[in-house]
Amino acid sequence: MAVASLLLIIIGSRRTPRSCRNFPLEQSCPSSEQTCVSREKLQSFSSRNSNRHKSPPSPYLLSQLQEYEQHHKRCDPLSKPFDRTSQELVRVKKSPDSLDCRYIVFTPGNDELATTMLSLSSSFLYALLTDRVLLIDFDPSMLGLFCEPFRKSTWLLPGEFTFRDRASSAEFRQVFSLGNLMRKQNQKQDQKLQADTASLLFLYLSMDYDDYDKLFYRDETQELLKNVPWLVLRSEQYFLPYFFLLPCFRTELDKLFPDDKETVFHHLGRYLFNPSNQAWGAIARFYDDYLAKAEQRVGLEIKVGNPYETPPSLMLPHILKCIQEESKILPRLQQNNTTTRTTILPSFRRKTSKVILVESLLPEFYSELKNMYSTRPIADGEGSVSVRVYRTSSHEGMQESDRNYHNMKALVDVYLLSMCDVLVISPFSTFGYVASGLAGLNPWFLKNPGDYETKPLEPACRRAVSPEPCFLFHPGEYVPNAVHHCRGRLGPVPVILYCEDFVFGFKLGNLKC
Repeated sequence: MAVASLLLIIIGSRRTPRSCRNFPLEQSCPSSEQTCVSREKLQSFSSRNSNRHKSPPSPYLLSQLQEYEQHHKRCDPLSKPFDRTSQELVRVKKSPDSLDCRYIVFTPGNDELATTMLSLSSSFLYALLTDRVLLIDFDPSMLGLFCEPFRKSTWLLPGEFTFRDRASSAEFRQVFSLGNLMRKQNQKQDQKLQADTASLLFLYLSMDYDDYDKLFYRDETQELLKNVPWLVLRSEQYFLPYFFLLPCFRTELDKLFPDDKETVFHHLGRYLFNPSNQAWGAIARFYDDYLAKAEQRVGLEIKVGNPYETPPSLMLPHILKCIQEESKILPRLQQNNTTTRTTILPSFRRKTSKVILVESLLPEFYSELKNMYSTRPIADGEGSVSVRVYRTSSHEGMQESDRNYHNMKALVDVYLLSMCDVLVISPFSTFGYVASGLAGLNPWFLKNPGDYETKPLEPACRRAVSPEPCFLFHPGEYVPNAVHHCRGRLGPVPVILYCEDFVFGFKLGNLKC
């Protein structure tokens, strides 16, 4: 299919004036803006629990967010600059006239909520760094979960655009991908690269990207992309840590995050991902009913890849070892319950109240923990503690991420975990990454499920040095200079650390070589 024909399909063969009917949800239209209850309530919650966060957002970050909102409003899908830039799509080659607005359209790499939140926050930081306007081509299962982050505007792509469906096709990637353009240039060494004259380029940054796609993470490539009006980005990764390795972004990033590099996702996530009024209602009711009165809230997120290979009965002793002995988050219990409750002398000492919030697709963990802490006495020497166990709503046996209802419940669960005071999460869990990042807490990582039998004597968990998510599948071959260890850190940039749960990944942090 010709390039021009494919672009006409993307934007529709007939241009029609846009109104609220063109948006996926009517409440997403700027003229029908609703009050976002969670935006104010979450700010209040954060101020009451400010001791958990390393630092507030920098004044420069706040000023840049305000400038971005104004820029987004000038260029949003109801604006004239959007119409003018959209016409560039059917020209195939960019016109020589300068355009008022440049866009980056985010298309999720999959339908999972947590991975979408991680890659979307990375895309937004890229928009800030490159003076672009971020628009989202959401799957219907993701609609209605969040408030619009940019007041009196929308970040949703109008309904007549169909980037999401087209970006899944091999034809779209073949014609528009940056990686394919780089591949062709490599095959024709004497031909000048024409990326700076294109009207649209596709950035494929998913986990299975190839070496040519990874050339996105180079200074010279970023220079080529500056004048492309439309970038379509597809990913399910938290890829923003690599920006800190690129000289072209380092100066601006040091101004945005001058002192605390381990709260990047925390500040961006709190800004972007305010739950919709429907989701916030469920979050607030659960928190008030079960969590608010506890003196300590413990979030336990357990992800099991294959329950037949690693059954809960094998994992539970290690989980107990982590939360009772190694981290000492929860009190130990008497091993043999020979003393019944009727013979235990009443204590008039004030008890410290703790709550465990269990999030897992398998109900066995909640059932076992609830039974243990409701029927067995606290061990001697553990102090006067009362422990209650609750579960989130995700005990469905398997994740059905293509359902909007499931994603709504997942959003409720991840925010409830983020409201806990201590987090114990599974390795490689993007759900746990999001909860820890939103909370601004360094989580405890449970050991890899594959190590429960092969490495039974190793510690059951270890504390993270940073709440930042891990960039799991980064383009390691393009790290400036050689990647080397510096007491567990990655050089030469001191804010880049190795991930605790994945030796080949890296993350942001504050430790220095």
